Amino acid sequence: QVQLVESGGGLVQPGGSLRLSCAASGSIFVINDMGWYRQAPGKQRELLAAITRGGSTNYADSVKGRFAISRDNAKNTVYLQMNSLKPEDTAVYYCKAAVAKNVLLSFHDYWGQGTQVTVSS
Repeated sequence: QVQLVESGGGLVQPGGSLRLSCAASGSIFVINDMGWYRQAPGKQRELLAAITRGGSTNYADSVKGRFAISRDNAKNTVYLQMNSLKPEDTAVYYCKAAVAKNVLLSFHDYWGQGTQVTVSS
């Protein structure tokens, strides 16, 4: 089995920063793309940032210039550095990882359970 555990969420004031972490564990041979998503009440889940195993990144317009995704392949961990946070960033944040369990390299997506980020004074 594969588990993704998120950490780093919480309450922060507008203009502040948070760093989210998501560590994958279990039956992992290699992890390909990883990403961060968020979902606010009444809205669809939104892709925020994605990163390939080699480190290439893509960002949604809503967070471009404020958020940065990174990863540590040795730790099977993906990070999301969030700066200049705004109230509209309030949401549940989810990480996703494409995981192959063996040398056949058949990748399947796994999700974390989500962590709440609240931006409020």
